Amino acid sequence: MAYERMADLYDIFMNDAPYDKWVKFTASLLGNKAITLADLGCGTGELTLRLAQKFDQVIGIDSAPEMLAYAEQKSRLADVSVQWVCQDIRSLDGFCNLGAAVSFCDVINYITSESELIQAFQQINNALSPGGIFLFDIHSIDFIRNYYLDQTFADVTGDAAYIWFCSEGEQSGEMYHDLTFFVKNKEGNYKRFHEVHHQRTFSVDFYKKILERVGFENINIYGDFSIIENSVTENTSRIFFSAEKSK
Repeated sequence: MAYERMADLYDIFMNDAPYDKWVKFTASLLGNKAITLADLGCGTGELTLRLAQKFDQVIGIDSAPEMLAYAEQKSRLADVSVQWVCQDIRSLDGFCNLGAAVSFCDVINYITSESELIQAFQQINNALSPGGIFLFDIHSIDFIRNYYLDQTFADVTGDAAYIWFCSEGEQSGEMYHDLTFFVKNKEGNYKRFHEVHHQRTFSVDFYKKILERVGFENINIYGDFSIIENSVTENTSRIFFSAEKSK
């Protein structure tokens, strides 16, 4: 399962992730509202804890218990109140009247079929209050083609290293990440393990169609953390969506 063993290394290799930019983007669009916000696919909670400084009540939701264990430990050490929930966002249950939901950093790209995307967006819509806002981002198809496909990446730290190869899938916008990790143990030896991650990006129009189908309106598109509507260009790497649940 993706992230099952990677949880131990996730923060090491995500050290340069633009968490503060995601927070700024979210706060710029939502304002300083006294709302309950859910971070869908929260991972180890790095973004969630930052959001908890901006909003009244924050819920971190992820399907990987290993990731949530790190998130819970962080919130306890930082004395930050966050509710952590282990659920798959394709089958959210028990949530209603959320003021907003966010899902950043590739989470929606892990939903690779039309039927599961419809299911996830419907469940998210159900969890929001009327007028509630759903924010998420995806990789652009051009960025995948030009930067990821058939490329090999690597990184080395003092205690770990990885080699990552990205290959093209059969469908447009589909890719497989083949990740091999080497982790130093207490004896100074390196242990190897392997994970495969499956992602897919659909067209902007496709996401808009699905959002409208399940009951969202006022859908806006942004490029690379800009809060200017329709700011997507051919050089955009991340495309952001804002959608409002019908009142």
